[in-house]
Amino acid sequence: MIRSMTGYGRAEAVTPDHKVTVELKSVNHRYLDLGIKLPRKLGFFEGAVRNLLKSYMSRGKVDVYISYEDFSLGSAGLNYNQELAAEYVRYFQKMASDFQLVNDMQVSTLARCPEVLTMEEASMDEEKLWEILEAPLREACEKFVHTRELEGENLKKDILQKLDNLDQKVALVEERSPLVIAAYRGKLESKVKEIMADSKIEESRIAAEVVIFADKICNDEETVRLKSHIRNMIKIMKESEGVGRKLDFMAQEMNREANTILSKSNDLEVSNIAIELKTEIEKIREQIQNIE
Repeated sequence: MIRSMTGYGRAEAVTPDHKVTVELKSVNHRYLDLGIKLPRKLGFFEGAVRNLLKSYMSRGKVDVYISYEDFSLGSAGLNYNQELAAEYVRYFQKMASDFQLVNDMQVSTLARCPEVLTMEEASMDEEKLWEILEAPLREACEKFVHTRELEGENLKKDILQKLDNLDQKVALVEERSPLVIAAYRGKLESKVKEIMADSKIEESRIAAEVVIFADKICNDEETVRLKSHIRNMIKIMKESEGVGRKLDFMAQEMNREANTILSKSNDLEVSNIAIELKTEIEKIREQIQNIE
């Protein structure tokens, strides 16, 4: 199954006591790059979240946003630090004595002193908290993968169409090559006749020159390899893992063959076809960059 590296998934779990929202977005990347943003209360789950995500994706720059809201009454409590309050009282009394001031301290004054009264979140069972988080996280991942697969099917159709066009252009090169050699032989014979006039032309010399020329411009190996790469690409797209990297390697090999055909070409038509080959291969490679 071909998957795009562009994807999106969102899921939400709401109970009377909690609300968890998970959102995933991704773009192309050579490797798997996970950017996970968790609320402080769920920070210790980052490793577990990362491992779960890796079971759903292998490449791409993925941004993961997780929010958590706790509606339960016992989610936070007021804490009274009696020892610190007693410390404040002693110092207030000492200040009043040292500077002959009226000690007008009241409970409200003491309560405003730092750290005397603090809000503390109630501790929660980690297993229960993970159960609350895991369900929407998996749902978001499944939706995320689904969007990647849909986009992947579109990429597959486009690449197959381009490979078909590529195959047709390779066939044109194969058809044109013998004609180029025949045209060269004709030009060579005409040129020799023009130079030598009534002298007898040695057929073996002309044949030898034609053989040298044919060997110089021969692109049979390149066209055979290109056709083989096209078949291999189609085969790779039916695989389930490592498709993007394999296709990218094949595209590089195809581009190398097209460059060789162009460099060997001594014919305008073949050169034009080779340029079209390179253009089509580059289009294929651009699409491959989107595949996981």
